[in-house]
Amino acid sequence: MDEVIMDQVMYAVHQVVSWVASVAIIFGGIVPYIPQYRDIRRTQNAEGFSTYVCLVLLVANILRILFRFGRYFETPLLWQSIIMIVTMLIMLNLCTSVRMATELNTKRRSFTDFDWNYFWSWSRFVDYLQCVLAFTVLAAYVTYLLLDSVLFVESLGFLAVFTEAMLGTPQLYCNYQNKSTEGMSIKMVLMWTSGDTFKTVYFLLTQAPMQFWICGLLQVCVDFAILFQVYYYSYYPQKPISHTTHTTSAKAL
Repeated sequence: MDEVIMDQVMYAVHQVVSWVASVAIIFGGIVPYIPQYRDIRRTQNAEGFSTYVCLVLLVANILRILFRFGRYFETPLLWQSIIMIVTMLIMLNLCTSVRMATELNTKRRSFTDFDWNYFWSWSRFVDYLQCVLAFTVLAAYVTYLLLDSVLFVESLGFLAVFTEAMLGTPQLYCNYQNKSTEGMSIKMVLMWTSGDTFKTVYFLLTQAPMQFWICGLLQVCVDFAILFQVYYYSYYPQKPISHTTHTTSAKAL
């Protein structure tokens, strides 16, 4: 009798832990963008946020969703991609609205101009939607044609997660170029590290496709490399400390 009760308790605990982990993996990725969204709304200034973050994450998560048609992975990871796509569209809408309100005299640029010099620097939110829709349709069509190719499916999955894994590298390179981490939020880097570590462990425990945990490990390595830069440049400064704020990376924003 006691063993039956213990088994039921352990099963209930396992279910709760699984549910909490699923919720964390679904919504954890958007948490860093909440204060950024509030700050842009408060200041009505979007210059500190690179919309290329949205581009990278939109591409990565659209490809990840298409990858699921060829290779099954956990449903929470699917919802994570959907939630992230919605979040990035919300961020784009806000940035575009703020930019239009503050740059009244600039020439309007649109997606249908097909001007590469102004790619992803359009004036209206609808232009970004058109681009995302066009990319989604094209990628979905190619995926439909090549869905039976194991090489294509595996490459698609790797491209999706590798694109997202590279978000931290601009900050790493920026720190190296500046020989300093001044102006970079240490709390933000710690948030990346804890989130990427949790995500990678989740991939391993749920036996997600190999591409997921390999790129997860890559993200963690980049995070730790940035933390090492914080230590190294703090104890072995390479140049006199200035009071100017360095440009933050796409991921930091």
